[in-house]
Formats: sequence, C-alpha cells, structure tokens
Amino acid sequence: MRVGGDKPTKEAFLHKCMYCGKDNRRAVVHLHSTYSVAVSLLKQVNERDVLPPLTAYYVMRIGFLPLVPYFPPGDEALAAAVGAAAANHHAVLMANHGPVVAGKSLTDAQYATEEVEETAKLFLLLQNHEILPLTDEQRTTLINLSK
Repeated sequence: MRVGGDKPTKEAFLHKCMYCGKDNRRAVVHLHSTYSVAVSLLKQVNERDVLPPLTAYYVMRIGFLPLVPYFPPGDEALAAAVGAAAANHHAVLMANHGPVVAGKSLTDAQYATEEVEETAKLFLLLQNHEILPLTDEQRTTLINLSK
C-alpha cells in the first residue's frame, strides 16, 4: 500500500516480494548502507548466512542472513532471487546492493536493519582477528527465545 510521497521506484518489487504471503510481515526496509554493502562485496562469505552470529540481538532479530547474487536494479530476476530467499528468511542481503528486511512493524523492520548494519560493521572491523561467535547451540536458544 502506498501511503503518499513520490511514486514508487523501480525497486518497489523488492518490498513486495519480501512479504511472501507471510502474515507477520507488515513493513519492509531497504537501504544501501555502507557496511552491509561492503560485506556483500566480499568474495569469501557464506552465501547461506553472510554474517556470523556475533551478538545476541543480531541472532534474535535476524537469525540467518542469506546473500542473493547481483542483478541490475529493476531486473525481475532480482525479485525472483529475493522472493526465494524471503520464503524462509525475513532479511536478505543483495550482492553489490544492500539489505532488504521485513518486520511485523516498521519499527521492528528498522531495528532489524540496524542490527544487520551494526553486525556488518563489527564483522569488517574484526577481519584478520580471531573471533568468538556464538555457538550453534547458543544461536538456536536465542532464535527460540525470539519467537
């Protein structure tokens, strides 16, 4: 639903495909934020889960963050790739582009987007350092707590 302002951009389909028939998704935030875009440019990342589980709030708000391949802005193939990832994830990182995040409210989507950006920043700051991410067990516990 358009609430006003300028007409939707050629990327409006990104917002639409994030809803994916999920009743709990009521708002979508899409940014071209510096640290998230920087992470999307790295060659050696896990495309199924781009950022490691560094903090409890990142895990509780995001869980897992898949990376979809690059497509030019406005390309319908981008909508298909984001839609496929959004079927199982409420946050997606687009290669060479940025994050798109759905939430149960605009505030929820905004806070989740901030967690993506801050975790991307931490991830980049910690490159070439040994890190101690949360364990799979800790991650599972946190995801279950956030449901």
